[in-house]
Amino acid sequence: MIRFENLTKSFWLKGEQKIVIDNLNLTLPTGRSLALLGRNGAGKSTLLKIIAGTMRPDYGRVVSDGSMSWPVGLGASFHGDLSGAENVRFIARIYGVDTDELVAFVEDFAELGKFFHMPMRSYSSGMRSRLTFGASMGIKFDTYLVDEVTAVGDRTFKRKSREIFAARMEDSSAIMVNHSMNQIRKFCDAGIVLEMGKMQYFEDLEEAIALHEATLS
Repeated sequence: MIRFENLTKSFWLKGEQKIVIDNLNLTLPTGRSLALLGRNGAGKSTLLKIIAGTMRPDYGRVVSDGSMSWPVGLGASFHGDLSGAENVRFIARIYGVDTDELVAFVEDFAELGKFFHMPMRSYSSGMRSRLTFGASMGIKFDTYLVDEVTAVGDRTFKRKSREIFAARMEDSSAIMVNHSMNQIRKFCDAGIVLEMGKMQYFEDLEEAIALHEATLS
């Protein structure tokens, strides 16, 4: 369960206040994999960061009864001056998992070669995503927050990412941002649409997709 209580978030842009989440009160159910849909700039990544606790709202709060991943794909929890391996060790200590096991898992999964032991500031955005996705998949969470990351890499890596994500979803939930409706339909079974600071939950994923596509026309 994830509950939003009077959640509000805004930013100042060129002297104007832009509200991206407007007094949101909504409870999302446990055990569902949710597609988070909305036009570019609607605030999807901002909402994921607030849910994860890496960004503070202006007002209100998020209440959850389970463990939450960081926003996979955004890489905000990782330090550019540390190597990929050092970042993974740091993450392992934070989440209380076996350090050597997580490092070995991520090194094998991310396929970064020598870059795994180089500073993350030298990584491309795709390399960062592969590392953060691998680190997240190596830890058991009740809910995974995923931002576009299953689209990263060549065909073989994409297939491997989809397979491990599907395996994690057998026991966990997710909130996924992805511009591919094929990916959304493959991994999600319900939807939420964020538009003009308001959010609607749909038990029927196709209804969520239809509303989302209507807002884009």
